[in-house]
Amino acid sequence: MSLLPYGLARPFLFGLDPEAAHDLTLHSIARLQHSPLTCLYSERRVDDAFTLAGLQLPNRVGLAAGLDKNARCIDGLAAMGFGFVEVGTVTPKAQPGNPKPRMFRLPERQALINRLGFNNGGLDAFLANVQRARFRRQSGSTPMILGLNIGKNAATPIERATEDYLTCLDGVYPHADYVTVNISSPNTQNLRSLQSDAALDALLGAVAERREQLAQSTGRRIPVFLKIAPDLDVDQIGVIAATLLRYGADAAGAPNQTLGVIATNTTLSREAVAGLPHAEEAGGLSGGPVLESSNAVIRQLRDQLGPKFPIIGVGGILSAQDAVSKIDAGADVVQIYTGLIYQGPALVRAAAEAIRDRRQAAKT
Repeated sequence: MSLLPYGLARPFLFGLDPEAAHDLTLHSIARLQHSPLTCLYSERRVDDAFTLAGLQLPNRVGLAAGLDKNARCIDGLAAMGFGFVEVGTVTPKAQPGNPKPRMFRLPERQALINRLGFNNGGLDAFLANVQRARFRRQSGSTPMILGLNIGKNAATPIERATEDYLTCLDGVYPHADYVTVNISSPNTQNLRSLQSDAALDALLGAVAERREQLAQSTGRRIPVFLKIAPDLDVDQIGVIAATLLRYGADAAGAPNQTLGVIATNTTLSREAVAGLPHAEEAGGLSGGPVLESSNAVIRQLRDQLGPKFPIIGVGGILSAQDAVSKIDAGADVVQIYTGLIYQGPALVRAAAEAIRDRRQAAKT
């Protein structure tokens, strides 16, 4: 258990501008992560080993991409008890993102709106930070798994987006346990159009071909996950599921465990927060209001993809029971982000324990 209860730190952080609090927190973690002061925020990791897409996870609770865009805090985040951590989104070139202010709290619903826009220091700086991380040198227990999330630069025309994804894939592949292709942020113009039938087929086809080349040259074939939005209708989810099955199946038609899906990113819907301060700000809404819509997408994906296709569930986890609801909806493992901001690192342990207990109860 951390020596500094998050309940003491949160009032100070919530008294700051949301992005200022975000930057201060990451700066502090980066400064403390290789020192004895890590104990201020560290949590005991729950052991609940689980195999996903051929990866041995220490437990089934991960951190979603977006918190640590530049991969500065991998070791500090590992100390919070996560079974896996995903960092990014990284783009080939550094970019400042959208104009400030671009992050807003909606505490009445334990929610956030952000329109950050893939602000990051670029691929070279990102990889330098990844290579400095020490978590894989831990002895004894199963190391945490690291996911690297890739995107496209805002200045890259959408018809050339594939080039950016392949550039990033080339760079991150040797250093990742898995790679996430982010085509669902609402804060990069036209990005979500890549979820449509022909565009998705072309992108996944190019990624699959490049991954085979990288697997041959590196001697390791790592899983690729596609991150999708919650703002999809039944037909759109069906198209995505069919495309995933086409590229994620072996010659016999069974899932080959090298392609998975992350459901879901933030939502553009404001129905659940109508009338609240900041509710009409542009950007993606995360936190409590996304739980049910995310779970609905997960249920449909599981129904269409079958029992063995890898699914990571994310969106609206603010309690241990919320995490269990994702598993019940059909996710194999879960990720949190906004819940960490509202509840602190203790949520990681509570969610992992609840999922472990749910799995053990199902066996009896």
